[in-house]
Amino acid sequence: MALFRRLGLPERLLGILLLVIIVDFVANSVLFDRANSFELRRDDAERIAENLVLATRTLERAAPDAREVLAQTLSTSRFSLDWMAPGDRPRGSLGLANLRAQVVEIEPELAYADLELHLENVPGKGNIGGSLQLSDRSLLRFNTHAHAAWKLTVGRVVSMLLPTLLLIVLAWILLRATLRPLRNLIGATRHLGSGLPQPVPERGPDELRSLIRALNEMQERIHQSLADRTQTMLAIGHDLKTPLSRMQLRLDDSAVDSEVREGLTHDIDEMRMLLESLQAYVDSDGRNIPPELIDIAVMAETLVDTATDHGADATYSGASSLEVRVRPVAIRRALSNLLENAIHYGGNARVHVKRDGGAAEIVVEDDGPGIPEDRIADALQPFVRLDTARTRDTAGMGLGLPIVRKAVRMEGGTLDLRNRPEGGLRATIRLPLAKD
Repeated sequence: MALFRRLGLPERLLGILLLVIIVDFVANSVLFDRANSFELRRDDAERIAENLVLATRTLERAAPDAREVLAQTLSTSRFSLDWMAPGDRPRGSLGLANLRAQVVEIEPELAYADLELHLENVPGKGNIGGSLQLSDRSLLRFNTHAHAAWKLTVGRVVSMLLPTLLLIVLAWILLRATLRPLRNLIGATRHLGSGLPQPVPERGPDELRSLIRALNEMQERIHQSLADRTQTMLAIGHDLKTPLSRMQLRLDDSAVDSEVREGLTHDIDEMRMLLESLQAYVDSDGRNIPPELIDIAVMAETLVDTATDHGADATYSGASSLEVRVRPVAIRRALSNLLENAIHYGGNARVHVKRDGGAAEIVVEDDGPGIPEDRIADALQPFVRLDTARTRDTAGMGLGLPIVRKAVRMEGGTLDLRNRPEGGLRATIRLPLAKD
């Protein structure tokens, strides 16, 4: 079995084909031997012998042009006769040698007529057929039913169906054995590039094991590349904070003009915000942080109250309590980003939280200019800014919505952006509710 698992697909198919051929050969050999040794009860054999002798003598006396009709006249429901002019003599593939000897022993004159007996094909006029030659070399063909021959008929059917059934079963086994590691491979590709690499066991035929090995190596390369990128971006953000802090200290010098100090302080704050946004985007893949049970309705209402305290036009409506199991820091940042975007670009924010089936739905709306329909997908891409879609000159790196999408996806939720018919943008987050 271990050897079979290591064989490639061509070798497996060839092995199955050889096995089917062997089974077919053995089944036909057994059937051939049984047919050769087959005999009928004495009374059934006598009936066949008597009918053949009677038909032979009658046709020998008749004119050739009357023999065909005469043969049909002599036929019965259990013993049919057909006369044929001299020519090629059809013979069955499974001859009944012992039965022929049995019939000839009862009526020896049939031996001179070159009697031939065989098992009939299925379906046919009977289960035993044969032929003999008349004196002018014309042929008398016959078919009859014999109850004792049903075993041979069944054996013939089995010999025809067994290889096909075996081929179907083996093909099904081969397909399942091949698809099992393939399903694992497909599952691994869905998680490619997210989290730690999950090596797929190298199983299946040689071709599939080579593919799995290549995928495992690619997982390692992607993981290392992402880790290097993350470390580089975090290092850049960390190193830039030091000169910014020194610049801030120098601005505290009283010799610096107040107007210049105010402008540089604003620029430094903006640079810090950009670095924090970049770090938040990199850190939003924090899958190693365990989820916690939080009240998403209370969190959203608190963020709205905080924005209102700072003078923003923000309102909250909906559920007073709705629990979900998520990573609270990432989800809080996501909701905060949506709220700030709505206030900054739309001038106001309306937040609504409700239970929808097995999910918590958080909707953030504004009355701003919205996003052009052909740029909504672009808005979810990192480092893409839609200045043409927003009328305000704003700072940022285009990471607000990508941070939201990454945080929501990490919790198994969805983010949907669409323009409202009456104007403004509607952002909808759906998060699975906490299981009891």
